[in-house]
Amino acid sequence: MRTTLVEPPFSTCQGTPQRLLLAEEPLDHPGPTLLGTREIHRMRAGDLLGRDTSPLLQAVARIWNPTPDGRSVAAWIMQCLEHTLPRDEALHWLPRARSLAWITLSDKGSQGKREDASGPIIEDQVRETMELSLARGFLIPDSPTRLRALLTDLALFQGFDLILTTGGTGVGPRDITPETTLAVIDKRLPGFEHAMTAASLAKTPMGVISRAVAGTLGSSLIINLPGSPKAVRENLAAILPAIGHTLDKLQGDPRDCASLFAS
Repeated sequence: MRTTLVEPPFSTCQGTPQRLLLAEEPLDHPGPTLLGTREIHRMRAGDLLGRDTSPLLQAVARIWNPTPDGRSVAAWIMQCLEHTLPRDEALHWLPRARSLAWITLSDKGSQGKREDASGPIIEDQVRETMELSLARGFLIPDSPTRLRALLTDLALFQGFDLILTTGGTGVGPRDITPETTLAVIDKRLPGFEHAMTAASLAKTPMGVISRAVAGTLGSSLIINLPGSPKAVRENLAAILPAIGHTLDKLQGDPRDCASLFAS
């Protein structure tokens, strides 16, 4: 049975493709909005809404928006995928691929003094292994407060499936990524950490310095990667084969692992 997220009638996305806000109640917003059912609280970043098998809207970001009576409610920024929406047909959840958020931690990068080389590499390499419905990148300073808030938002409010950080995994005074990640995750995944360390040690003895952490927060998988583009490629190559299965199990796949890999 399909889950209805938006009931007709409605009239938005007329003409040039645009974005609109989707919420459970009316918003104090000058642009186009849609009223959704209570089911929209279960939406995650990258979700597709449409009729039959045709996607018409995609959830790209969740925000807080004021209501006419002065409250703030959660609303989804929806990207229109077509020029018009059907006026008299309900919109339902449609199958989608994974969503990825990558975070580059760099004081100089966040100040515009250094180009972010590693973040785009993460997205490109992940796309080579799995289909992505949505990918977003973030560049922040080496700040535990900023990182903790962003990890929590991306996992628990936005609902990204996979969250990868790059930078801040060493022993320098500003390397705070592992400690901050440990403070927010629910379950630690040492197997991912060991695989990345082994991959680094196969290339350089300096791999022992990395303190990268991997774990889960809600239904999201969070993994720390080193800062250099070369190390990002090496570490990702070691763990990408296991990421899809890990997300399946984390998000409720009931199948027995042995049956999935039986010869």
